[in-house]
Amino acid sequence: MIVVEHLVYEYPGKRALDDVSFSIAPGTITALVGPNGSGKTTLLRCIAALDEPFSGRIIVHGIDLSEQPREVHRHLGYLSDFFGVYEDLTVRQCLSFAARVHGYSPQEIRARVQWVIDLLELGAYAEQPAGVLSRGWKQRLGIAQSVIHRPKLLLLDEPASGLDPEARIALSGILRQLQAEGMTLVVSSHILAELEDYCTDMLVLRDGKVLHHQAARAENLASTRRVSVVCLNAIEKAVACFASDSMVSALAQDGTQVTFDYTGDDARLAALLNTLIQDGVLISRFTADAPRLQDVYLSLGTDREDAHAPMA
Repeated sequence: MIVVEHLVYEYPGKRALDDVSFSIAPGTITALVGPNGSGKTTLLRCIAALDEPFSGRIIVHGIDLSEQPREVHRHLGYLSDFFGVYEDLTVRQCLSFAARVHGYSPQEIRARVQWVIDLLELGAYAEQPAGVLSRGWKQRLGIAQSVIHRPKLLLLDEPASGLDPEARIALSGILRQLQAEGMTLVVSSHILAELEDYCTDMLVLRDGKVLHHQAARAENLASTRRVSVVCLNAIEKAVACFASDSMVSALAQDGTQVTFDYTGDDARLAALLNTLIQDGVLISRFTADAPRLQDVYLSLGTDREDAHAPMA
């Protein structure tokens, strides 16, 4: 759906994107994350053909953006972090206007507006002025305007910003629903725990470069478990046992708790646990979980200050 090759973008005195290359498959939801100033918003604006890169190439849905930017706009939707709505117009009028901008006929406009009202459950507010909507419902309206033309690709910059917990939960469901409609999504956000609810891939930027890009649920990640073991005795024996296993990495001890990443299968992990028990190690807790997005992010060599800072 997206191919980016050697992209470079510069502001006066700063290179915002530095030789950025990656590709995104159709039907995925990619979490675009990174520290403040890493180039996420600039990258989204370049993909949306709103900013022209200094050099490099962007292809969206098979279309070279530099050659046919208007054609690319037919296939993508974009919602920025700070967006506006026509507050004196009703929700239905806002959506009708958005559809008219795309050149649809009156009959097509009515069908598109009703489709997106049903999709985003805006029916109860359809005849109300956009200005009276809460932040969460305005966010739904903004997304609705962005997808009124059923784009193949949807770019969202901090869509959960300013939303209350209930609205954030609803947004997660909306994005999964848009994916089910056949859309490919790229979502920039600093809320890793929420991204984990719906994202299939993660793209990490740092200092304008791609630090990491892979499927968040890919086989090579799903087969890696984060194991935590709490031992009531013989902690040194347990640590030595884990260290001797070639499938163990990132081994760490904190008091009576030992944690490590494990790439072996269930049978091998069970055998490892059995070895500890036979050696007389008393285990009060043993958990093995697939890594979270935050675990992957922290494992990339990003310092902890950056990892816990807002990543807008």
